[in-house]
Amino acid sequence: MKYISFFLLLISFGSCQITENLTINSDGGGTLEMEQLREENSYMQLAGEAYSKENVFKDITYIFKDYISKYSENFVKYKPEEQQLFQKYADVKVNIKRSSFEKEFRTVFTLHFNKVSEIPDLFKTEDYVSDIEHNYALTAENHYFRIGYDFDGKVFKRSVSIINIAEFEKAKGESENFKAKYGASKLTQSYVLKYHFPKNIHSVSNSRAVISSDKKTVTLEFQLSDFVQNPESTNLEVVLQ
Repeated sequence: MKYISFFLLLISFGSCQITENLTINSDGGGTLEMEQLREENSYMQLAGEAYSKENVFKDITYIFKDYISKYSENFVKYKPEEQQLFQKYADVKVNIKRSSFEKEFRTVFTLHFNKVSEIPDLFKTEDYVSDIEHNYALTAENHYFRIGYDFDGKVFKRSVSIINIAEFEKAKGESENFKAKYGASKLTQSYVLKYHFPKNIHSVSNSRAVISSDKKTVTLEFQLSDFVQNPESTNLEVVLQ
């Protein structure tokens, strides 16, 4: 699970469907589930002959804090601020299914939280698990973006910020190369936000967002390529009544 090149991530993203399913309760707590699903028809186009030669089976479930306990000797070597960062992920549950026989490749991250602001950037979960296991430096800091969430009872914000300009420019270049090579392929690469609120929705910052008939759920779908090239375009603000 050590950090891999962004081009390999693009191969993964180019055949991936990601869904963030967020539910906020009336007390401010709730649940976030992020599912990453490999779309088989798209991946088959990218993998070519290697697709039929896959021989993989993995089905595991763990909670992040299990790794903190199991590799406590490594954990205590990190700086206090790094340990605090890991603790933000302590209750994240991860289920990984990789089956070349069933052609099911799925990763699901689940977190029950007390406050929306406690939600960490779940994209970094597996990198941090690998760091603790192998006593690496923080490999997820190679990510060029950070996702954060906030909710004050009336206004919800999903904020994506660029934290590494050099890596961002590199990612955009590799994304353009990917598009030039596979742009003609019919790939499924969707990213869907499904956010459920305890009160009626008054307004949403993105004009493409769809509000449900009961006014309590907002859905926004965009292409992963858009997210890769301009993560900040997926920022979202929802104002409740």
